[in-house]
Amino acid sequence: MFGLGTPELIVILGIAFLVFGGKKLPEIGAGLGKGIKSFKKGLSDVEENVPGAKEVASLKKEVDEIKDIGNIAGK
Repeated sequence: MFGLGTPELIVILGIAFLVFGGKKLPEIGAGLGKGIKSFKKGLSDVEENVPGAKEVASLKKEVDEIKDIGNIAGK
């Protein structure tokens, strides 16, 4: 995860605890979670509502498969 290990995450959480306090951290976490969920829902809604998005995705998949077959045959 972005090259962060356990010690780095502990330091970051410690600094966040000192800056925001123990009562604000759960509120901030809940807000971040809701924001991420809303963002993902918005992306999926856009993908579903764009005309031709599914067709483009299936064509891209077919092209990738053909490229893979060409790479295997060329070796």
